[in-house]
Amino acid sequence: MNQFRFSRRPDIGDKVRVSFEFFPPKTDEMEVRLWDTVTRLEPLKPRFVSVTYGAGGSTRERTARTVRRILNETTLTPAAHMTCVDAARHQVDAVISEFAEMGVTRFVALRGDPAAGVGTAYRPHPEGYANGAELVGALKSAGDFDISVSAYPEKHPESPDFATDIDMLKRKVDNGATRAITQFFFDNDLYERYVERARRAGIYIPIVPGILPVHNFTQVANFSSRCGALVPAWLAERFEGLENDPQTHALVASAVAAEQVHDLVERGVGDFHFYTMNRADLVFAVCHMIGIRSHESEATGSAAA
Repeated sequence: MNQFRFSRRPDIGDKVRVSFEFFPPKTDEMEVRLWDTVTRLEPLKPRFVSVTYGAGGSTRERTARTVRRILNETTLTPAAHMTCVDAARHQVDAVISEFAEMGVTRFVALRGDPAAGVGTAYRPHPEGYANGAELVGALKSAGDFDISVSAYPEKHPESPDFATDIDMLKRKVDNGATRAITQFFFDNDLYERYVERARRAGIYIPIVPGILPVHNFTQVANFSSRCGALVPAWLAERFEGLENDPQTHALVASAVAAEQVHDLVERGVGDFHFYTMNRADLVFAVCHMIGIRSHESEATGSAAA
């Protein structure tokens, strides 16, 4: 596929639901940016917002603080990320209980990247959950939670083939997963073929496309190469020569993401998960272009206070 098929759909906003991903801030400056982003996106009324969780609980306190603030100061429904990396089962179970006591009813269950980084070998903790399927089972045993899991339209880089990859997704579903959220991708044909593989394997939960607006093409291209996501030549051409032109880069990025969503809607997709990178500008623009409008009067959050 050279590029997305785009058609004008004035009513698209009535047919689309969105969710957003944030990551816990590391500094005071990043904290301000995150809450500016939360405040900006809250009136779009996402279905939920997820908050990431570092390997081995490396962001545990910051994740919990961010989730608690979302619960207390906004109208948003948070989904807490959980991973298996570098943690024993009792440690993971304790975190699940902590979030549940806080009022969290949604989780994103992930095996997690190796502690040494993407591309290095993953080694399960000897007393921990071995993979995402086991983590889903632990969550389901702990409560009647809404559980999202990961999916990979271009297969997980550690999977030897698609059959192995789909089998892992099936195990997650069998253990209680509610939906799958994909790794970002830029070729919608790959997503469509992946969904077809999943359906043939008897997987019928929603498989929600993860959309990554390209804030910095060079960074996205480098990360894509490490996690096995294809960057089509036509996409590289769109951003060629814009390294020192952030305004035009942002305009192109929002248009590309909106085209991708429009094309997926034409294919029957109705739910989208945006990787915000804790920045509101492109996500808000894309949502506006696909017909999702702000509901300022209905938002009661005071995150900017």
